[in-house]
Amino acid sequence: MPLSAIEKLRRFHDLFNSDDHVLIPINADPDAIASAMAIKRLLWRKSASVTIANINTIKRPDNLAMIDLLAVPLQPLENIDPRQFNRLVMVDSQPDHNLAFGNLKPDAIIDHHPECGSSQASFVDIRPKYGANASIMTEYLRAAKIKPSVKLATGLFYAIKTDTDNFERPSLIEDVRAFQFLYRHANVHLARKIEQAELQPEFIKYFRTALGVMRRRKGKIYAHLGTVSNPDVCVLVADFFMKINSVSWSIVSGIYDRKLIVILRNDGIRKNAGRVAQQSFGALGSAGGHKSMARAEMQTSDLKDQVDHKNEKTVERWIINRIEKRTR
Repeated sequence: MPLSAIEKLRRFHDLFNSDDHVLIPINADPDAIASAMAIKRLLWRKSASVTIANINTIKRPDNLAMIDLLAVPLQPLENIDPRQFNRLVMVDSQPDHNLAFGNLKPDAIIDHHPECGSSQASFVDIRPKYGANASIMTEYLRAAKIKPSVKLATGLFYAIKTDTDNFERPSLIEDVRAFQFLYRHANVHLARKIEQAELQPEFIKYFRTALGVMRRRKGKIYAHLGTVSNPDVCVLVADFFMKINSVSWSIVSGIYDRKLIVILRNDGIRKNAGRVAQQSFGALGSAGGHKSMARAEMQTSDLKDQVDHKNEKTVERWIINRIEKRTR
């Protein structure tokens, strides 16, 4: 029998005591940021300290606006000594999702992505059918009878909007209930201000590049952008291509910080982007996601026997060949 929300909360709280120093490492996006904020609130007065650390470089305007407007205390993980913490909580991610998580051993994992084989911890709550991890965290707050602050509610509210794409992506009635609850406590105008901060002027050139190099294959659009100043550019371009009514798949890639980043999007009709990403690139790095959206990251140094990452056309053909084998 599935555990009730109150029982899950009790088991989660049982992991901690007032002497604990807790680290929450996140791949910072709205859902991860808001979920970490919720964990910090749940552990208020139940632990000595809670630190949220981002593994990624945050440059996307809406993420920066969210952190600024909601006053989220974030520190880069590279500036932190994990040995200073005796408890580690992972939210909106699992150890296999990013190489930066590789040496971390979480005590608790709360996530909504499909479960990975190595997702082991004392407490694991993985619900892949949920549209947003923020919805799960809202259930924990309600089980704890916590009325979220305006900033916390706004963060969770915006995270659900983002991860469900305003409920156009697969989600559950539980996501809707969480959204309705948060609506009563959030500042909707603040959420809209975060949402409208999405595009920076420096990103425009990448849209021009994408339009010039894109390749169409039976409802799919591929675009390799070469070296990018921010990996979120690939996300924005992939989402942009999905607005074309004849496109059912959008695959956009780029090189950033000696990594090949591949972003996959689809219309969610009898398709599974997470599975395609894992099958195509999982053996070469980290890969996975949901049915309609996924991501893969590979160190360019690990691709020497596969492809010349400095030759953009070669990289494009290599990505197309690997994905076409899994989507025929």
